[in-house]
Amino acid sequence: MEKVYEKRLNLLIKRHRKLVDRRNEIDETWINGVFNRYKYPVLTNEHTPIFWRYDLDPRTNPYLMERLGINAVFNSGAIELDGKFYLIARVEGYDRKSFFAVAESDSPVDGFRFWDYPVVMPETDNPDTNVYDIRVVKHEDGWIYGLFCTERKDPDAPEGDTSAAVAACGIARTRDLKTWERLPDLKSRSPQQRNVTLHPEFVNGKYGLYTRPQDGFIETGSGGGIGWALCDSMEAAEIDEEKIIDPKIYHTIKEVKNGQGPSPVKTPKGWLHIAHGVRNTAAGLRYVLYAFLTDLKNPDLVTHRPGGYLIAPYGEERVGDVSNVAFCNGVIARENGEVYIYYASSDTRLHVASTTVDRLLDYVINTPEDPLRSYACVEQRNKLISRNIEYMKKAGINMDQLR
Repeated sequence: MEKVYEKRLNLLIKRHRKLVDRRNEIDETWINGVFNRYKYPVLTNEHTPIFWRYDLDPRTNPYLMERLGINAVFNSGAIELDGKFYLIARVEGYDRKSFFAVAESDSPVDGFRFWDYPVVMPETDNPDTNVYDIRVVKHEDGWIYGLFCTERKDPDAPEGDTSAAVAACGIARTRDLKTWERLPDLKSRSPQQRNVTLHPEFVNGKYGLYTRPQDGFIETGSGGGIGWALCDSMEAAEIDEEKIIDPKIYHTIKEVKNGQGPSPVKTPKGWLHIAHGVRNTAAGLRYVLYAFLTDLKNPDLVTHRPGGYLIAPYGEERVGDVSNVAFCNGVIARENGEVYIYYASSDTRLHVASTTVDRLLDYVINTPEDPLRSYACVEQRNKLISRNIEYMKKAGINMDQLR
């Protein structure tokens, strides 16, 4: 038995080291000019430490069985501190419960290793059944805040209904990502709150929040979208009025629901937002990422809204626990203009896309808005075609090469 145990442990270690030491590479087949895709995910369930999953004592686990399996690692908050990159990932066990764990690297695209212990997130007087999808932001007030979804069983659910949940915005703050102070959950008039994040600066002396007010788990019908609200304090955060700044729209990438991703990035031309939009397909709901820009002085005023999606599931990204999903709640924008978008695919694994502030601003400002009708979309495309044909003729470009 000892030899079997040792052989299996050595195999586990070898496979784990090969995975976590693997260098990432830009996928040269992806050439849309807006961002770079990478060949490998930055985090998966197998990136978690072996000692999180296995009892390594041969006396109590002679077969070296996995005792506490990890099903998925995805939907990560992200932050850069003192030149190091940190992902605060959603880690889901075989038991379906999610928790947060910090992975650290000197590189934004590979080499992430989890800290020895997951985040110990304090509970409120009403304990969470599940927590997930943390948005992490360093606020002007000096704290690092984590806003996340907390779910609890719906106390008003009919007897026998074991799936109805009440979702709220949980709030915590930290200085070092290690010790977290749990604050009261966000209070609002909406019975459900998901995808809430914090604006990184004060707005007229108040804290700005991006919200998603909704009545049910999947928001359908009239109204809905990304909301905006102000509150006086994060220590007892309460909002009354929520203004929809980016609504759902029929027959678009956000016809079923949409939500803010991470906190927006401040740029010279406005606040740059990454959000997710959801539409129906014959195969179920499809999640994609899109971008928009809001005014620097008035973050609730959308100035540019490019049509279509920025990132959609691609290739193997389309397959997973919840297929056909791209989701983002973590972006790192560096002082040198580099931007790293950490997006999960199909609720299973975490990827990174790299770009720059300049590229994203070019994309957001110069990509035309969705005209919302097929006829108008053809008119829009024909104008682009006509401009290109005129340019190619003047430049002496052989059109046959581009047909």
